[in-house]
Amino acid sequence: MLPVSILSLATETPPNILPQEEAIATARTLIGGHFADFERLAAVYTNAGVHTRQLARPVAWYRQERSFAERSAVYLEVALVLWVAAAEQALAQADLRADQVDTIVTVSSTGIATPSLEARAMARMLFRTDVVRVPVFGLGCAGGTTGLGLAGKLARATPGSHVLFVTVELCSMALRTDRADKADIVSTALFGDGAAACVLRSGEGGFAQITASAEKTWPDTLDIMGWQAEPTGLGVVLNRAIPAFARQEMRQAMEEMLAPQGLRIEDVDRFICHPGGAKVVDALESALALNQGALVKEREVLRDHGNMSAPTVLFVLDRYRQEGLPPLCVMSALGPGFTASSLTLRCAA
Repeated sequence: MLPVSILSLATETPPNILPQEEAIATARTLIGGHFADFERLAAVYTNAGVHTRQLARPVAWYRQERSFAERSAVYLEVALVLWVAAAEQALAQADLRADQVDTIVTVSSTGIATPSLEARAMARMLFRTDVVRVPVFGLGCAGGTTGLGLAGKLARATPGSHVLFVTVELCSMALRTDRADKADIVSTALFGDGAAACVLRSGEGGFAQITASAEKTWPDTLDIMGWQAEPTGLGVVLNRAIPAFARQEMRQAMEEMLAPQGLRIEDVDRFICHPGGAKVVDALESALALNQGALVKEREVLRDHGNMSAPTVLFVLDRYRQEGLPPLCVMSALGPGFTASSLTLRCAA
């Protein structure tokens, strides 16, 4: 079976920078009144591991109540800009034109776009009119790993074809100020906006080859992470038990995902994890028996960008790529379902 090569990887963020100190002050003004003990709960901002992140709009935009229509309009505008910017960079790195792309996979769960983002991008980029479009919704934080795995399967199914994978998330569009709960405090302390893109092709080349992908979904866990529909848009569902769940369940899940490949956790040279939050990173190190602080690039991305949902793990992969990937890496992420997703990478010679 031919390997699938990742030819390129590009990342993109919006220009509006939010330092964590300003995030705390803004949250105190906007949602602090919902909680008598907000100052005690505000410790989450200092413990989140986030120093700064980037948002779709300047912080002043979020200080007013916004309707679902207003949020959707911003999503369509800014997500498309980020989508195009990341895609153009990925194609340039791969030395390809847009009309050489055969399949486009778009992963996004923080807004609704019909026609989907890649269809809208065709007005700005010269894709062929017969390009195959695969928009995917609902993967949440696991979308970077699961989506890249799906793109790899599509590339393998049609040898010689080029697959463009783009994931973009505007988590800030879920900010609620009318009836905020504790999940909103966590989300305003943690989440940012961003995009990433890769070009894949079956055969040799690129900086890494995808050799396998796997998932595990736990039963009766639908309430751990996701969205709930509200009059003003999508409201975040975020269970505080996620770090404890990861610490308890992730090792067995990883063993189950690696076993069909004839691999053990000890065979992996580098785990590349989605940094859902500082406590989640700690939990993953514990579960996988990694040295404390081993997930250094995960913490760096969380510090500099926050949790951008699906694109975040690709930001992490990019940082490890820049310093040189070891022979065997496994990407992993947790997302709604509740699901663990993994992707096995062999570093290109």
